[in-house]
Order: sequence, then C-alpha cells, then structure tokens
Amino acid sequence: MKKKVAFVCVHNSCRSQMAEAWAKHLGNDVLEVYSAGTESYPEVKPGAAQIMEEIGIDMSNHYPKLLSDIPKELDIVITMGCNVNCPFVPTKHREDWGLEDPSGGPIEGFRYTRELIKAKVEELIKRVKDGEL
Repeated sequence: MKKKVAFVCVHNSCRSQMAEAWAKHLGNDVLEVYSAGTESYPEVKPGAAQIMEEIGIDMSNHYPKLLSDIPKELDIVITMGCNVNCPFVPTKHREDWGLEDPSGGPIEGFRYTRELIKAKVEELIKRVKDGEL
C-alpha cells in the first residue's frame, strides 16, 4: 500500500512543488504524492518549473494548492523550511527539511535546491521501502 506524503510550505510555489515532482517521478511505486501551502499564491515560480524541465520533468500542469485541497489523512508530512510558523497537519510522521527558498535569487540557486530535494526524496523513498516509515 502506498504511503500518502505531502510536501508543505507557505506558498506551495517552489520547493514543495519540486519535491512533489521528484517524488512522483522517483517514487510513484511506493508514494501517493501531494503538495500544498498555507497561503494562496498565483503560480508556480517560473524558475522552479524551468530547472525541472531541464532534467525532463514537466511541471506545466502544477499549480499552488492549499492544505484544504489535499487529503486530511496523511502518512508523512514534510515541511520545507518555512522560516515562519510551519503549518500543523495531523500525520503519522513529520519532518522539516529546512531548505532555503531560492525564489528571487539566481537560477543556480534553484538548481542547487533541486539537487538537494532530489537527494532528500531518494532518501525518503528508501526509508519507506525499508519499512522505516
């Protein structure tokens, strides 16, 4: 049975969107993946979509969602490092990845964050497959 995981941030426009895309791309066999934010935002950051497209992951159908748009019962909630009060979502397991938001910075920052998220998603998938989560 797949584990329901949600990547949560404030705007759901950059890091949590990249994490959702990576998790769907790499862990579709073990994860049911969502992402959401606590505040509405008009679009996914173009830099996030661009750097994922560079590696062949299409985020053109992604859009910012709110917590109310995703399932209420989740197995795993990952907050991205909100630098504000991260939202509380009931779950069996939660952790904060403490990632810097590359928004507003150079494209290299987005690429760096993309690779950090990939490594963390790969580790998360391994932990799920190994029965740790």
